Amino acid sequence: MNLYDVPAPAKINLFLHVVGRRADGYHLLQTVFRFIGLADTLHFESRADGAIVREEPLPGVPPENDLTVRAARALQAAAGVRQGVSIRVEKRIPMGGGLGGGSSDAASTLIALNRLWNTGLSRAELMRLALPLGADVPVFVFGQPAFAEGVGEVLTAVPLPERAYLIAQPDATVPTPAVFADPDLTRDTPCITIADFLASSRFEASAGSDPVDRSFSAFGRNDLEPVVFKRYPEVLRAARWLADQGLGIDVRMSGSGACLFAEFPDLSSAILAEREIAATMRVAGKMAETSQAMQEPPVRFRLVQASPGLIEHPLRHWIAS
Repeated sequence: MNLYDVPAPAKINLFLHVVGRRADGYHLLQTVFRFIGLADTLHFESRADGAIVREEPLPGVPPENDLTVRAARALQAAAGVRQGVSIRVEKRIPMGGGLGGGSSDAASTLIALNRLWNTGLSRAELMRLALPLGADVPVFVFGQPAFAEGVGEVLTAVPLPERAYLIAQPDATVPTPAVFADPDLTRDTPCITIADFLASSRFEASAGSDPVDRSFSAFGRNDLEPVVFKRYPEVLRAARWLADQGLGIDVRMSGSGACLFAEFPDLSSAILAEREIAATMRVAGKMAETSQAMQEPPVRFRLVQASPGLIEHPLRHWIAS
């Protein structure tokens, strides 16, 4: 048995607060994760020899560090599986962009191989295997938009309305450890509750009803933004340029960056904004080419995709709760 075209969706952090730091150096966070339509695609072919093989390895990523390989080996060992698997990944999520691509690939590997190998592990059991792979991996196994606490592993489902997002990737690679190690990082943002988020943010839900939109103003902030903007001015320039396009959008960085996102009420609005911004970028590029002297460095980023916000992970129902 084989499994093909298995999705691994990206995530965004609607806000990200750093509320403390543990004795072991790990930071305590509060955030809301949302999955979006931008996704990698994974393919799995069962092997009788027990080997875990990543076809077309990622450049610069040795097999022992590849999260899909590590996830497969973790499940194989935990369930006592003798089968192996060949894994092929079609990457669409930018690497190192704060969109959780590697974590999502690992989670989809756990979920898919739980089915392929017929191991029968529950969601809770898979989440326990997911956490050592990375703090963001459990939420993809959890399968719902979630309010996250701790290092990101304490998850509570939150209702979110339908929205769409335009994703932009500045010309920068941001190493997450360096951002969290920066002495200027805010580490004492006051804790909030889920009720604070639902009542004060752009979302509102009454008991037994669907979420209702309140406003398009963003809730909270991303505490990592000031550090990234200071260390990587090209990310700051891209965020400011996008916010200045007169589209009435709030631009925010996801995770530790460098990818930025803006929220829209629906996918058609996001696609329209994408087209307008792309056209403006083309004009600005031609003007820069003919300019005799640049007053400041050019803004460099690419529009990744206009994507719908997902109500749930596409593989959520592959796991017994």
